[in-house]
Amino acid sequence: MAEAAGEKTLRDVKIGQSAVVRKLTGEGALKRHIMDMGITKGTDVYVRKVAPLGDPIEVTVRGYELSLRKSEAESILVG
Repeated sequence: MAEAAGEKTLRDVKIGQSAVVRKLTGEGALKRHIMDMGITKGTDVYVRKVAPLGDPIEVTVRGYELSLRKSEAESILVG
């Protein structure tokens, strides 16, 4: 998914850092799946681990440990 210049996605966040979700750019089932995991605007997401090829990305959200695909992480704009 293309991102506008200067916008940072969850995929850009380094291991051991956290970020606050600004916006979900995915549509349809992708956006619904992300929201079902508890990731919504204003949510704090901590990146715990990234697989060697960048997929999956393991994060902590609201005390739960989750795995995200690269495509999901690219749909989450953070600030």
